[in-house]
Amino acid sequence: MDVELRHLRAFAAVAGTRSFTAAGRQLLVTQPALTRTIQQLERILEVRLLDRTTRSVELTEAGRAFLPRIEVLLRDLDVATAEARGERDLRIGFAWALPDPWAGGAVAAFEETTGATARLLRRDDLASALRRGEIDVAVTRHRLEGSDVTTVTLFDEPRVAAVSRRSPLAERDRIAWTELADFPVVVNIASGNTRPDLWPVDHRPRRVVECDTYDEWLTLVAADRGVGTTPRSATATHAHAGVVFVSLTDAPPVPLHLAWLPHRAGALTRRFVDAALAQDPPHTPTGRGPAA
Repeated sequence: MDVELRHLRAFAAVAGTRSFTAAGRQLLVTQPALTRTIQQLERILEVRLLDRTTRSVELTEAGRAFLPRIEVLLRDLDVATAEARGERDLRIGFAWALPDPWAGGAVAAFEETTGATARLLRRDDLASALRRGEIDVAVTRHRLEGSDVTTVTLFDEPRVAAVSRRSPLAERDRIAWTELADFPVVVNIASGNTRPDLWPVDHRPRRVVECDTYDEWLTLVAADRGVGTTPRSATATHAHAGVVFVSLTDAPPVPLHLAWLPHRAGALTRRFVDAALAQDPPHTPTGRGPAA
């Protein structure tokens, strides 16, 4: 048996995620099938590429030497495939507040390695935009629903409180996560990551003010209709003169995800996922500050 492309993609996915489970989700194959594919590759090459235990997956010395060569091969193949299909750009959807410098680094690395152009498109309903074909990949802070969607978590961000400048909380240096639930909470139900079940069952918000976009969310918080929470990185990119951001104690982090439809994903989508995963998460300052 010769080495096939499926063998190489399987090895690259497992090596990149250090997890058969995560790699299986990424490739849309079952873990047993992925294991068989890796075993076939090792038999063909007559060398062990991965050391597996019940808790971890590590590259062997041979695997570490093999991986960078495979990554170059797969990258060049994806670029050639994209060019043959006439793919010249990748449409990246987002709802609000892309974290920097992560976003700039991911886009720059993608464009440098592919020669393609990344187009950033703001969409409030990312799941619908994906299924309508308006975007190729979504950067989202809430997990998109549906068995047809593949999602990869990039990193977690610290969460801060957003309060009206008129609120007594605006003078605070820090607020406890449970204390925030004593106030009405403004929730962006379309693309936000705050929901009542993030609080303990016995201390959930008594009132929730719902909205559909991040701009509406900011406006409601500024008008003192309630408090909100957001990733710390958003405080640097979304300003509002009437909103102050305050550090939170014991708040759950905000995950940042990539999502795409595998049956529509082209070579450029795979290249952007690789570039995004290779970027370091943003390092944001701590403390309170105005949104303006």
